[in-house]
Amino acid sequence: MMTIVKRNFDSADEVRPFEDHKGHLDILETEHGLVGRAIFEPGWQWSKHVKPMAGTDSCEAAHTGYCVSGRMKVVMNDGDEAEYGPGDFMEIDPGHDAWVLGDEPCVLLDWTGMADYAKRMAAPAGV
Repeated sequence: MMTIVKRNFDSADEVRPFEDHKGHLDILETEHGLVGRAIFEPGWQWSKHVKPMAGTDSCEAAHTGYCVSGRMKVVMNDGDEAEYGPGDFMEIDPGHDAWVLGDEPCVLLDWTGMADYAKRMAAPAGV
């Protein structure tokens, strides 16, 4: 039997807010894995608004995605960098920082790096 699926990120299975109300990640769980829509508000930067949740020095998620709107700059730990804007496809290895460019929110779709992205670390037992 063939199936057809229609889902909407506005009714996401999970929503993960970023620090300081600088956006959020909407997650859809599909038969083929997670898909995320991230909305990064102007002023968002990974090292300020996700790092406290991740507990790592840089983003350790690999990303494969598409920029719907807005602009984002990504700088790898080795200094390589790229800017993404509407219509751009992206592949980003682990080990980077990123931030929104300009005054418009940046909306990205990502289908590889969302499983643990922006998940709040669990408090140690007894805390």
